[in-house]
Amino acid sequence: MTRLYFQPIRGKSLDIIRAILQTEEIASAGNVFGDIHLATEELVVNIVDNAYPDGGNDYLGVEIMRSEDGITLRFRDGGIPFNPLKKDSPDTSLPINQRKIGGLGIYFVMRKMDGVEYEYTNGENMLTIRKNLQK
Repeated sequence: MTRLYFQPIRGKSLDIIRAILQTEEIASAGNVFGDIHLATEELVVNIVDNAYPDGGNDYLGVEIMRSEDGITLRFRDGGIPFNPLKKDSPDTSLPINQRKIGGLGIYFVMRKMDGVEYEYTNGENMLTIRKNLQK
């Protein structure tokens, strides 16, 4: 397991995403790398941009676990409580100029990952995503 800790500073999202994707567990993910990349990018940007609207003791922790059959990432932050799984899915049947802004990123995460779970405990948001490795 790899544990990474970041200070989620606006303008540094790409550095955080790169550090996560360069871990041994993910860099060798083969044909599921693209899905993990998309999910990681969406989640990191959302945390950096929205978790700490008033500043403060900002942190983002990421645990990365790889098993024989899958890769699991757990994102932790002490920002405002937010369960993205309770957000209404965007209406993708509408033309793009008629859609409401927001929600598309977590929609993609939920569609691309094989498991997505959220819990708020001890003052922390914990979002866990899992992608099965294809044989």
